[in-house]
Amino acid sequence: MNNYTNDNTARRYKAHVSIWGTTQLHLRNPYIIAWWSAAFPGFGHMLLSKYLRGYALFIWEVVVNIKAHVNSSMIYSFQGNIDMAKEVLDTRWLLMYIPVYLFGIWDSYRTTVDMNKFCLLAEREEHRYNSFALGALEINYLDKRNPILSVLWSLFIPGLGQLYIHRILTAFFVIVWLVIFYYYSHAQEAVLLLFLGKVKEATSVLNPEWLLFIPSHYGFAAYDSYSNTVENNKLFEKELRNHLTENYQSDGFKLLKGQKVK
Repeated sequence: MNNYTNDNTARRYKAHVSIWGTTQLHLRNPYIIAWWSAAFPGFGHMLLSKYLRGYALFIWEVVVNIKAHVNSSMIYSFQGNIDMAKEVLDTRWLLMYIPVYLFGIWDSYRTTVDMNKFCLLAEREEHRYNSFALGALEINYLDKRNPILSVLWSLFIPGLGQLYIHRILTAFFVIVWLVIFYYYSHAQEAVLLLFLGKVKEATSVLNPEWLLFIPSHYGFAAYDSYSNTVENNKLFEKELRNHLTENYQSDGFKLLKGQKVK
């Protein structure tokens, strides 16, 4: 049940609130979106709420990266062992990895430019959108939340910040893959050994090939939760302002710019 049902008369809608989350068009920097796609394919598309394409690129990145040993090669190159970095690479998988990696960067940039145009057109059209959704599984509604809290929860466990702002699909995906990365990298075991003062054992137990996925995962979760909290707050303020204007403001009210109100 929604507090407003779209009649599909608008060419473009600004936002949509469902039990799975709040999806909206807002201006984004295409270079930042492309950068996130370069950091980890799929992240740029997930920031744009293009989940299916983002999930496909993300899973492709993990599977092909592991098969091609890209992360292992990067680790050896960081250590200055260039010969080993070349030797460990599997070119059969690497030649598939590169084109998709470049496509993810290009497509996220292109899509951001297009969506910015749609956002400006939707702003001009000013068609109404729902702000409350009630279903058998969940309730979602527009309200103001603290962006700093979103970041803090994401830094504890990636995905919690998304749950805080009701981005259910992204939260579920991020949490599931965090568990996979933790399990195969043995990161939690290493942290426990560090607390016990066993530094050498903590280092030896780590699987660096899987560990290298985790920093990008944390960074994306924090950025995504922060940026979407800010944009959701703007959307809430705009919807509330429109509601008050339509229902409580006098038809004869005029805002006189440059003049003092007596």
